[in-house]
Amino acid sequence: MTMNNAGGRRKPPTIHDVAREAGVSRGTVSRVLNGGHYVSPTAQEAVNAAIRRTGYVVNRHARSLITGRSDSVGFLLTEPQERFFEDPNFNILLRGCTQALAAHDIPLLLMLAGTEDERRRIARYITAGHVDGVLLVSSHSGDPVAEELCAAGVPLVACGKPIGLGSKVSYVAADDRDGARDMVRHLLSLGRRRIGVVTGPLDTPGGVERLAGYREVLAEAGVDFDERLVVSGDYSRASGEAGAERLLAQAPDLDAVFVASDLMAQGVLAALRRAGLRVPDDIAVGGFDDSPAAVAATPALTTIRQPWDRISNEMVRVLLAQIGGEDTAAVILPTELVKREST
Repeated sequence: MTMNNAGGRRKPPTIHDVAREAGVSRGTVSRVLNGGHYVSPTAQEAVNAAIRRTGYVVNRHARSLITGRSDSVGFLLTEPQERFFEDPNFNILLRGCTQALAAHDIPLLLMLAGTEDERRRIARYITAGHVDGVLLVSSHSGDPVAEELCAAGVPLVACGKPIGLGSKVSYVAADDRDGARDMVRHLLSLGRRRIGVVTGPLDTPGGVERLAGYREVLAEAGVDFDERLVVSGDYSRASGEAGAERLLAQAPDLDAVFVASDLMAQGVLAALRRAGLRVPDDIAVGGFDDSPAAVAATPALTTIRQPWDRISNEMVRVLLAQIGGEDTAAVILPTELVKREST
């Protein structure tokens, strides 16, 4: 570091200091900092070593003035704030995306927009260029945020296929329908025939696709569809508990329940215990996600594993490619049945 003679304080090292330390031109250092294009491996290693020795830190503000980019990405959750803290899936996804972006030295900004005012305010912030792209979580049909961001040309990748936007939005999703099919086939293989379902919100892709998989397998097995065996939830524990109570009232001969999230399944288990029913002896219960809620449940929950690490890594990969000028893309990842004590 160089000295400030007036105050005796050390100035932070500059790009010129790095260039002098590495024995290369300032332009070479700049190219290394911007991706290493047209730089020899020897020069790149010399610059990286000089950065470590001098303690140089990139001035992101100065670079953004030159590149027109913010060098940051938004993680946008269009749900009430309490859902972020209750549902472990959001935290798992946030951690995975943060780690994937850290490998590119890109910070992730968490944005919660559960109300109309919050969505409008966040949309203004994003379209003003404060982030280079957005990872959109939990999009509902009729939610204008995704469409507004697309219209503004903001690179966007959704977790799950946004309903009604077709190929306009990139997305990464687990195969919700196939996962639901696997769970219902498993319950049928145990001899269960009166299988209820607590769906997710039917204005979300996961809610729609998991219900579709449930219905398809029942049809394949020649089991008549009974509307009394279908109730909707919102992925919260409380909605799972309320859903189980409705199922028991509507279909007391129920012998299994497929629940569209592990957190809701915890609520289902609580309602069944309160009704004096044993799991799995009286009623088998299967969840979806393989989140920490599945292992914490009593009994431990048979569930469908979503590949969260792959989902977060693919969301980041697709978004960075789109920021770099590539077209929209869709990635669908396989799920896996995990058998535990609840079935």
